Amino acid sequence: MDMRKLVGQNVKEARLTAGLSQEQLAERSGFSQQYLSGLERGQRNPTVVTLFELSQALNVTPVDLIRP
Repeated sequence: MDMRKLVGQNVKEARLTAGLSQEQLAERSGFSQQYLSGLERGQRNPTVVTLFELSQALNVTPVDLIRP
């Protein structure tokens, strides 16, 4: 599986588990809703820093966002 798609699926799953909309995650993380949408669709290539900041906003570990 493409790593971008895997990360996108994991971010979306963590977001939904947390009961957050993309807009709410955008507010928490500082990333735009448009960026998060592209990320969840596997169209963005997040940096390690981005993964760390998203994991903080989602209350998961960075590893949770890259784990198959």
